[in-house]
Amino acid sequence: MVSFLVTAPILVPLATSLLTALCAERPRAQQAVSLAGALLLLGSALALAIQVQGGEAAKLALGGWDAPFAIELVADRLGAAMTLIAAILGVAALVFQLSDADPAPVSPALYPLVHALLAGVGGAFLTADLFNLYVWLEVILIASLGLLAHGTAKRHLEATLKYFVLNVFGTLLILISVAFLYAVTGHLNYSAIERATSAIDPTFLLPFVAALMVALLIKCGAFPLFAWLPAAYHTLPAPILALFAALTTKVAVYALLRLLGGVFFRAPAALFEALGWIAVATMLAGVVGAAYHWDMRRILAFHIVSQIGYMLLGIALATPTGDLGTIFYVIHHILVKANLFLIAAIACRLTGSYDLRRIGGLYAARPWFGVLFLVPALSLVGIPPLSGFWAKFILVRESLALGHGVWAAAALIVGFLTLYSMTKIWSEAFWKDHPREDWRPAEDARLTPALAVTCGLAALTLVLSAWPEPFVRYARMAAEALRAGGGS
Repeated sequence: MVSFLVTAPILVPLATSLLTALCAERPRAQQAVSLAGALLLLGSALALAIQVQGGEAAKLALGGWDAPFAIELVADRLGAAMTLIAAILGVAALVFQLSDADPAPVSPALYPLVHALLAGVGGAFLTADLFNLYVWLEVILIASLGLLAHGTAKRHLEATLKYFVLNVFGTLLILISVAFLYAVTGHLNYSAIERATSAIDPTFLLPFVAALMVALLIKCGAFPLFAWLPAAYHTLPAPILALFAALTTKVAVYALLRLLGGVFFRAPAALFEALGWIAVATMLAGVVGAAYHWDMRRILAFHIVSQIGYMLLGIALATPTGDLGTIFYVIHHILVKANLFLIAAIACRLTGSYDLRRIGGLYAARPWFGVLFLVPALSLVGIPPLSGFWAKFILVRESLALGHGVWAAAALIVGFLTLYSMTKIWSEAFWKDHPREDWRPAEDARLTPALAVTCGLAALTLVLSAWPEPFVRYARMAAEALRAGGGS
């Protein structure tokens, strides 16, 4: 049973991808198989999270070898939690696809690519060695490129090229770094590398670990190599955009946390100091970019960059509490950011555009929809007692405790600037009148699946906000286990 649970986050979406490809000529059957596979993934991910909540990681060595030479999968608290949140978002995206709020164009390739992406994400969360991390990041990249090019219009192909150029460079840099680290340590397994590096001068390892960090920062969308993200994401249809926003950059953040918080936690302090300043620059660059734009998707895409800075800040603090802050922030952000993109799609369906200058009147026409928007929007800002407040409070307090006052100040300033962007969306899309006097919300909109998803994600955000203690406790145990287990 344990073997199935550990492999299920990879095998279930891979099998679903294959089955949906075989059903390519029958769209209804393909859609049903896709949703059934996503629900099975959610059920198995939930069972896995329950299995490891006691603290003992579920491990599986593949290939007929014992660890550390086998291909090892490890599901600890952190990996299981990330797998569960990815499964939740997979179901959410596929249910949202049933609505007419900016759905993805249906084609034989859509569902196989979505499930291939989920398989890559699950593999990256559960792998316990560097080379297979590279392999699963490649799977994610290939599926992402397919989904970006799925629209086939010029803007989709242009976005695909922008996404490809920097991301493939990051992937190649990961492969080169892995090769050098293998040459130095003789291992690829996370725990084995951690034990091997304990006897090596950290300064000698610095160039290799730094190269690996830079490669993952590219995939995070960190400063200064983040331009691919806002240039590509806004071309995606809403359900796929929510998946990208929730998962792709977070896989890279997770990998950084796993490696710098566990495998290479003995790296020189200069590396973590540099990461802290990169985090500050990422926060500021993202929030300034968001303030400039009027398209809701572009605003929210730039805020992905900004919020990535907070997650990197927690890793840069290089303490269990900093890691705790990153873990809590990632979970909060996945729920909130995906929901904001989906709510923006509903707003577009009701008003006719994503451009804030061309829409308005939503609060007068749909007051409840305005309240629905405020839950993730204010949580993103960090208004107490919502989940974003607890995540930022942990990071700011730990920054001050370690004497990083500038980093803490930057986090607070970016929070205020985030409020400006959310206020901009509220005032333009909800509060002001629609530019057309004869405008009425689209009455023929098929929004029930979309509203069910957004209300569900908002409810999860409220649960995380109202009862943060069990989640913080879980994240603390996951963070403390990182260093104790060498990252796995």
